[in-house]
Amino acid sequence: MKLPRRSRGRPSAAARARYDDEVMEFRDFILNIRSGLDFTPSSRGWAYILEGQNIITKGDLNAAQDLINDCRKSGDLPLNICAEDVSRAFKNLEYIDQTTPDQRAAGIVEEINSAHLSYQPWSFWEDQDVYIEMLVEKIDLRNLFGPICEDFSIPIANIKGWPDINSRAAMMQRFENWELEGKQCVLLYCGDHDPAGLNISECLRTMLMDLSDAVEWFPDQLIIERFGLNADFIEGHNLTWIDNLETSSGRPLNNPRHPDHRKPYVQTYLRQFGVRKVEANALVVNPSAGRKLCRDTILRYLDPEAPTQYADKLSEVQEVVHQEVLNLLGGDGSAG
Repeated sequence: MKLPRRSRGRPSAAARARYDDEVMEFRDFILNIRSGLDFTPSSRGWAYILEGQNIITKGDLNAAQDLINDCRKSGDLPLNICAEDVSRAFKNLEYIDQTTPDQRAAGIVEEINSAHLSYQPWSFWEDQDVYIEMLVEKIDLRNLFGPICEDFSIPIANIKGWPDINSRAAMMQRFENWELEGKQCVLLYCGDHDPAGLNISECLRTMLMDLSDAVEWFPDQLIIERFGLNADFIEGHNLTWIDNLETSSGRPLNNPRHPDHRKPYVQTYLRQFGVRKVEANALVVNPSAGRKLCRDTILRYLDPEAPTQYADKLSEVQEVVHQEVLNLLGGDGSAG
């Protein structure tokens, strides 16, 4: 398998046919990999998977990403082969129930019989010494880490640079509330391995400090831990280094004309790692290692049995609610 490429100039009929065959082979390869994944990568994430399969090199990441999207547009690959950008999703779309009245009625009864399982009168964090939230740099990481964070009731968000003011203020208010309850608040971060990414702890604290006067909470006691990506993890799992330090301004950080070029954190990075970086969504190449990294970080703060202990605590009061529901419905032990 190799990445399909169109020939330069006006292709012959034979060249077009050969390219079409290669695209079909590429499609089948992608679909075969998708059948073994338990999350949906972004188009950039798919490019990293191809690099990990030795189909492309790091110089082909953009071309692979473009081909994935071209195949989605043409119908050769499903549109949902890539993760949706939920920040751009529509709201207020109609939902049309496709069931018959008797099917819907049976569904309602089933919902009633299990509704008690959603009863949650206590927070998971009430029995913990800490309160944790997590920020990630890429949507692939939110998808990858999401199930683990859900198990531990950890809010997780893709910051895409910086969270907006409302999101930051809401996060700070949650931290304040749990600090008042005596919890040590922790903010975990996983992002790109580049100068800004390695400097993120101070940047995140400054980001919160900017709103301290308005929120009336200061992050001086907040633990901020950047747990990835780190160089030892990159090398140990053969993730892809990208040989540039380009920024949104269009100038690379190694360019003396870049306004941040002479800042200490940039110069320290250049001396230690040179003109190269690793994007955070490279973790999709090895999802098991990525999830282990996430889980191991969480377990530095929480007992691995904490989710089970919380579920056991809830189950007793949820059963009380269940019995009350049955009593209200007639006391015959069933809603049906």
